[in-house]
Amino acid sequence: MRLKATARLAPQTDRCRIPYRTPNRSGRQEPMVSRIYVEKKPGFDVEAQQLKGELTEILGIKGIEALRIINRYDVEGIDEELFRSCVPTVFSEPQVDVTYDELPASDGAVFAVEFLPGQFDQRADSASECVQLISQGERPAVRSAKVYMISGALDEASIDAIKHYVVNPVEARIASLDLPETLYMETPEPQPVEVLDGFRELDEAGLAAFISERGLAMDEADIAFCQQYFRDEDRDPTITEIRVIDTYWSDHCRHTTFGTVLDDVTIDDAVVQQAFDRYMEMRHELGRDAKPVCLMDMGTIGAKYLKKTGVMTDVDESEEINACTVKVKVDVDGEDQDWLFLFKNETHNHPTEIEPFGGAATCLGGAIRDPLSGRTYVYQAMRVTGAADPTRPQSETLEGKLPQKKLVREAAHGYSSYGNQIGLATGYVKEVYHPDYVAKRMEIGAVLGGPLHPGSAGQRSTQLLALRKRVVFRRFAADDALTGEHRAVGTAGVLPGAHPFAVAPAIGAEQRELLAGQGGLTAREHRLELILLQRLRTHGGAAEGNGVKFRDLRGGELIGGQRADLRTGLFGSLGDGVGHLLGVAGTAPINNCDLTHDP
Repeated sequence: MRLKATARLAPQTDRCRIPYRTPNRSGRQEPMVSRIYVEKKPGFDVEAQQLKGELTEILGIKGIEALRIINRYDVEGIDEELFRSCVPTVFSEPQVDVTYDELPASDGAVFAVEFLPGQFDQRADSASECVQLISQGERPAVRSAKVYMISGALDEASIDAIKHYVVNPVEARIASLDLPETLYMETPEPQPVEVLDGFRELDEAGLAAFISERGLAMDEADIAFCQQYFRDEDRDPTITEIRVIDTYWSDHCRHTTFGTVLDDVTIDDAVVQQAFDRYMEMRHELGRDAKPVCLMDMGTIGAKYLKKTGVMTDVDESEEINACTVKVKVDVDGEDQDWLFLFKNETHNHPTEIEPFGGAATCLGGAIRDPLSGRTYVYQAMRVTGAADPTRPQSETLEGKLPQKKLVREAAHGYSSYGNQIGLATGYVKEVYHPDYVAKRMEIGAVLGGPLHPGSAGQRSTQLLALRKRVVFRRFAADDALTGEHRAVGTAGVLPGAHPFAVAPAIGAEQRELLAGQGGLTAREHRLELILLQRLRTHGGAAEGNGVKFRDLRGGELIGGQRADLRTGLFGSLGDGVGHLLGVAGTAPINNCDLTHDP
């Protein structure tokens, strides 16, 4: 659940007016960049201690005496007063963090790592949103980096090995330690698109050299196919056309691994051989003998066969369906209702191999996206992965590959990060360790969900529930009559001066009529509102796992886990007490929430 300020919300003050330094020698005024360093206190510096252990175990570097990780934030577009008010609320948690205006002195190696330009920086983006929630003005520019400070008996080779380990060149780079003059990038004027003159005349060696020089992922057969196409077109391609083709023919988009033709199959296992023989029989029955034998065909032929033979008759098919959708009857309080049951899986093997956090995060995200396009609430997820031995040292890592331990850990963080922000519970996780995964990781995310079938008698009640949820939290966003203050959920608990839900869409006349016809908010929902307010006031700044308890009005006792944290999604950690108090079926468990189920 993401909240954006809109033009309808006028700033309370001019505190988001961009301040300027004194004019430089050229007479031009420059925007001011503010910087703050944030470090976990001893005992809370888990990331730093974990990295120190990995460098010792995986890289075999024994001379590290101390390792510190400091998060650096650069901010442009707000004044000093607002920036200072955000230091203990947005950029740090005073309970566990210590902040510095200047980088602490060190007698060891010091370097910073930042995301590549254009790469999404979730930490910076969330911080920018938090500042905007406080100021009620324009979003400032924020850029983050991690500063590594390592002391001990380390030579240059060891320091280079450490940099190589922590910097994934696909997504990050070594950053300057200097304060930039501005965070806004200058965009060069686009040049005319290059036409690859002579492409059609290249021989086999020339095409191979072209792939290498341009850094393309396609192989020689692919580029030869492209060459023949443009020969038939009687023109040379542009570099844009070649790069678009290269992207869409990548293993990520086209699943070249699954589409590889298997023309000589030898199987040692009798059970697998029996399954393969059955697959070949089904191909023949479906008239697919001329189609290539490949893993993709094996994975999809079952549904084709069941549909052809009349076994699968309850599949819902329409132009908007982008996930497997089955019609089912659901007993809702003794009444049979028509529901749609959806499930979808996403494979992100290649993206996770080269960028573990983002690849695994968008693996789950892709599985969520497709049912969501069919107006479906996704309730449960499953994660199945494959990796080689993560305990092996760096020296045994294949050239050009990330260490297996780094893949395993960062992929797990990425998957859970996306799920927690959406509010999706992952009830089953299985990681398979096998040496055959050393060349390429397996990353599979699958989800289940279901909306009410259009036209069902229960559709109106579902709409009503969604509206009531929206009204509850819009009321929560309004001026707090109980305390006379405005409050917002933040990384340190409760922040002054902001209306976190005031940016929610307005309730329309038709929706108000629907609510009015049902009596508006119920006493149960008023009680929820008070519980939430009290929960955030009393426990907003407490440590994770504070064990705050909600009482389900149906009798069960529910536990809300972590504090609400804008950096991991609004209400991303309130726990499932919210959903159960609203009476929502299929709500997420602790450390997730179901507020995103509001269509």
